[in-house]
Amino acid sequence: MDHGLKCWKCGVSLADYTLPLRRIEECRACTAELHVCRMCEFYDTSKAKDCREPIADEVKDKTHANFCDYFRPTPTAYQPAQLSAAEQARAQLEALFGRK
Repeated sequence: MDHGLKCWKCGVSLADYTLPLRRIEECRACTAELHVCRMCEFYDTSKAKDCREPIADEVKDKTHANFCDYFRPTPTAYQPAQLSAAEQARAQLEALFGRK
């Protein structure tokens, strides 16, 4: 079932991933961790702690896996305009050649 999710970092479709995403789930294209704040519907840089969920514990690193119980992946997580040119280039290279 296609849930419309895309990797928050490289934008590749995650249609073949089973929900809920496991905490250790990674993008097969760029190896970005997926159970991260940047992939969550509550992620909002205009809010305190960058989160619209008022009772969630603060997560310092928004791009690494966490244990937040309020995590809900969103299909709109991939926002290439929010990435700097260097981050975009790095994500494209990692998706093409792999991280290592």
